[in-house]
Amino acid sequence: MISESPSTSFPKSQIKVLLLENIHHLARDLFLGEGYQVETLVGALSEAQLVEKIRDVHILGIRSKTQVTEAVLSEGKRLLTVGAFCIGTNQIDIEAAKRRGIPVFNAPFGNTRSVAEMILAEIIMLSRQLGHRSMEMHQQIWKKISKNCHEVRGKTIGIIGYGHIGTQVSTLAEALGMRVIFHDVLSKLPLGNAKPANSLAHLLRESDFVTLHVPETPQTKGLIGVSEISKMKNGAYLLNASRGTVIQIPALVEALKSGKLAGAAVDVFPEEPESNTNDYVTELQGLENVILTPHIGGATEEAQANIGEEVPTTLIRFVNTGATVGSVNFPSVDVPHSENCHRVLNVHRNVPGVLSAVNKIVSDLGGNIIAQSLATDSSIGYLILDTDQALSQDVKKHIEQLSASIKTRLLY
Repeated sequence: MISESPSTSFPKSQIKVLLLENIHHLARDLFLGEGYQVETLVGALSEAQLVEKIRDVHILGIRSKTQVTEAVLSEGKRLLTVGAFCIGTNQIDIEAAKRRGIPVFNAPFGNTRSVAEMILAEIIMLSRQLGHRSMEMHQQIWKKISKNCHEVRGKTIGIIGYGHIGTQVSTLAEALGMRVIFHDVLSKLPLGNAKPANSLAHLLRESDFVTLHVPETPQTKGLIGVSEISKMKNGAYLLNASRGTVIQIPALVEALKSGKLAGAAVDVFPEEPESNTNDYVTELQGLENVILTPHIGGATEEAQANIGEEVPTTLIRFVNTGATVGSVNFPSVDVPHSENCHRVLNVHRNVPGVLSAVNKIVSDLGGNIIAQSLATDSSIGYLILDTDQALSQDVKKHIEQLSASIKTRLLY
C-alpha cells in the first residue's frame, strides 16, 4: 500500500483517475476502494479535449476510440500510467509514453472468449447463409434452400494469429468437429489436435474458413490482399475481428463479387466512427452472405466486467508497488514487499553504469539495499529498489539527479 505520509509518497486521496468511453463500473469501484479520486465520462475525448483534461490526471483509462498522442502525453506531467480497457493499444503512442516513464497496460484476456464465440457463430451463419435468410424473412421473403449450405463439421479452419483469442477459437472449433490449422510469426504450442501450417500460403490453400487474430503492426497492415485471396480455396470464407487495416477491403470486395469467396464476416474497419451514427458507409455493404458488425467482438457484459476488473488490478498494483508485469511498453519487474523499508522506483535511459551509480549512491549515504531488481529493453531500464526508511528521501533525490533518469518515485 502507498503510505499516506507526505514525507514518503503521494497520498492516495490525491491520486486522480480519469476513465473514458463508458468503462465498466467495476473499474470505478476498484479505484474508489483504493481511496483514489475517480472521474468517468461516457464518450471519447478529442485530442484537444484530452490535452486539457490530462494535466492533473495520474491514471488514465480508455478503450479503443480515444487517441493518446504525443501531444496528450506531453501535457500529462502527473501521469503515472495508462490503461487500455481492450486488447489493442495502437490508439496509444506507447513509445512516447515509455520515453516519459509511463507504463501502458491492456486487457489481454478479458474479452477473448466473447470474440472467439462470435467467430464460431459467424462461421456457422456463413456456412448456412443464415444472415441473408433472416434478412429475407424480415422482408416477407420465404426462401427455403439447401444449395451451398453446409455443416462445419469436418471443414478446415485456418487461424492467423495463435494468441489468446486464436487459441480459444481453436478449442471451440475443434469441439465442433473442425480440423484446425494455424499460422503465427512465433512458435506456439498447439492445443488439442491443432496443427501449425508450414506457411501463410499453406494455410490459405488448405482452409475452408480463414479467421484473423493479429495485432496491428507494420507487418500486418494489408496482410490479406489480392495475392493472398487468390491462394484461398474457391468458395472459402474470410473472417476478421482483429484490426481493420489487416484486410485490403477492395480486394475482399472484388473476391466476393466474383464468387472467389463465398462469404465474409467483418467486425473491424480501416476507418471507424468515434460514436454511434446512422450514416456509416463501407464498400462491403449490400454484398450477399457478408456479415458486418460494428466492432463488437468483445462487446458482451461478461467481457466488459472481466476487463473492468483485469485492467484496474494491474494499474493499482503498479501505483501501489511499482510492478510492471503485463505492461506492453515496459520491462517486466516485480519485487515482493520487504518489511521496514521504503521503495524507490526509477525509470532511466538504458545506458551503461546506471546500476553502479545507484549502488554507489546508497553506499555513500551509508544505506543498505534490502531488495533490488532491474530490467531493461532497448531504450529504457526500470529499477525497483528497497532501502532504509531513514535514507530513502536522500536516495530518491540523488537517483533522480542522475543524467540518465527519466522518472523517479518513492513508495511506502
